[in-house]
Amino acid sequence: MPTTSESNGPLFVVLAAALWGTSGTVQAFAPEAATPLSVGVVKIGIGGAAMLLFAALSGGWAKGSSASVGWRPLPVLACAVLVASYQALFFTGIELTGVALGTISAIGSLPVWAGLIDLLFGKRPDARWLYATAAAIVGSVLLIGSGGSLSVGPLGVLLCILSGGGLVAFTTIAKGLLEERPHAVVMGVTFSLGAVLLSPALLLSGPSWVLSPLGLAVALELGLAATALAYILFARGLSKVSVSTAATLSLAEPLTAGILGVLVLGERLSLVAAAGITLLLLGLLIATVRRE
Repeated sequence: MPTTSESNGPLFVVLAAALWGTSGTVQAFAPEAATPLSVGVVKIGIGGAAMLLFAALSGGWAKGSSASVGWRPLPVLACAVLVASYQALFFTGIELTGVALGTISAIGSLPVWAGLIDLLFGKRPDARWLYATAAAIVGSVLLIGSGGSLSVGPLGVLLCILSGGGLVAFTTIAKGLLEERPHAVVMGVTFSLGAVLLSPALLLSGPSWVLSPLGLAVALELGLAATALAYILFARGLSKVSVSTAATLSLAEPLTAGILGVLVLGERLSLVAAAGITLLLLGLLIATVRRE
């Protein structure tokens, strides 16, 4: 019988994805000057700093310093580069092809990338994962695409798909680091370094929108909740589940975004969107509920 921490692994990933799903609704309230790229830099910058602070207050740094294995520079640098690159790829991609199709391309590609990585390491996905992933991806497409016609920008779609690959690669490498250091320490260090690498992008799209009360509120929610808290939960869940399962469970993000769109932004829920939510819930249920 699984331990409580092990059985809670999928729940932590779903909660993290739900927090990610608040980003679109919150960004809808951002000032007009808040460009997607500047939002991305501010988001991971605040998130990384918050995770470092949490690690310090919770004693994570002390636990990390007593680890028998020292920091491995190459995986840490790789994670930082991947954090910066998949953020830049995604936000550039949605500018070229739109938020709806960009989200479908990026989030929907996660289980596929994870499955490919599993195959690369000689792991064959089981039927349960395939059923859960198929239901969740189809549900995501129906839910996000239900708002109207999609304008296809091939380059934007490609960039968003590549951003999904970057996130899965980050997840794969970070999973190894999480076996050596506390969750908040690993995520705080890699995200802070990623923010530093991505900071030159602010020269092209300044962060002045953060100085307004509304902009500050948006930045804090995105940085503290949708990034810091979300990735601490994600890291905790990732230490208990496989990368492929975590990728499938991450499809809770568009589910949350769709529900918030209806409840907060007043968007209408069509029959197609309702079918998408149903399939997403089915896929998450298949991936989350354990076999006896």
